Amino acid sequence: MTDVLARLSSDDREAAKREDMPDWLTPMKAKLTHEQFSDPDWVYERKLDGERVIAYVTQNGEARLCSRNKKCLNKSYPELEQALVDNCPPGVIVDGEVVAFNDDDISDFQLLQARMKVSNRDEARASNVQVYFYLFDCLYIDGHNITNCSLRGRKKLLKEALQWTDPLRFTAHKNEDGISYYHEACEKGWEGLIAKRANARYAHSRSSDWLKFKCLMQQEFVICGFTQPEGERVGFGALLLGFYRNKQLVYAGDVGTGFDDATLKELGGRLESISRETSPFDKNSPSGDDITFVTPKLVCEIAFTEWTQNDNLRHPRFLGLRRDKKASKVHKETETQKAES
Repeated sequence: MTDVLARLSSDDREAAKREDMPDWLTPMKAKLTHEQFSDPDWVYERKLDGERVIAYVTQNGEARLCSRNKKCLNKSYPELEQALVDNCPPGVIVDGEVVAFNDDDISDFQLLQARMKVSNRDEARASNVQVYFYLFDCLYIDGHNITNCSLRGRKKLLKEALQWTDPLRFTAHKNEDGISYYHEACEKGWEGLIAKRANARYAHSRSSDWLKFKCLMQQEFVICGFTQPEGERVGFGALLLGFYRNKQLVYAGDVGTGFDDATLKELGGRLESISRETSPFDKNSPSGDDITFVTPKLVCEIAFTEWTQNDNLRHPRFLGLRRDKKASKVHKETETQKAES
């Protein structure tokens, strides 16, 4: 057993598996719960509102940043690529969230959009949007797949293996007292917490070993159409939103806030290019002369206060487009969610 893995417990050392470094490991995802709790067998991390990224640093010292649907993100975040090369040991796979912070020190997905849209390294480096990579898990190190080791063991190796200088940051956690930490998170305006079972292995799926305590309701929706702008507004008036249930596209209401003029123009042009005559909805389709339907292929992130009884959103606000999720995988996020999303 190597010196690196010698830092683990005997159970974790036995669970570590020697193998060649994989090209891809499916990320673990959390389930939503509305029942917050405190438990000494769980740890609690701040839920950051950014872009999930799995990073691969090869034995040759090259870093590859991947979205949860395998898109390479190096051109959007060249400074993170360089930081991984400079501060990670070769032959490691780490999991984390790329974020940007607003003036209130709150992670802001809408602000991050300016970097997510960039596909040119020079443009990304010139951006005034500063990003950070918060790492919360280690999946592979020193020739071993450690996903079957405990979370505490994996986080121990993560913290000790890297040099922690900005823009790389270790995701700290609190033990036991999840309820008070949740209240603290909500008072600070955070999105919420992620509760993680401390002895759990890393599952390549959505798992009840990771749970989301949300202060704000927020999830992805499929853009299914738009209304015409009124007055001096450009682009469009509101977006028609939907989600899939039993392979049927369900109407979830409209969102008309959260857009600046640049987004209205850019997104309006993209929507015009995928417009269609017929409604894509299978259930509860809206109608009206000012509605233009589109092919349901674009996914956006929406914040809202609650769901109505007929599957519509209250007080929705547009946060930005998502590039890491297929439209067909967008479902209504509930405690009993079974579908992979």
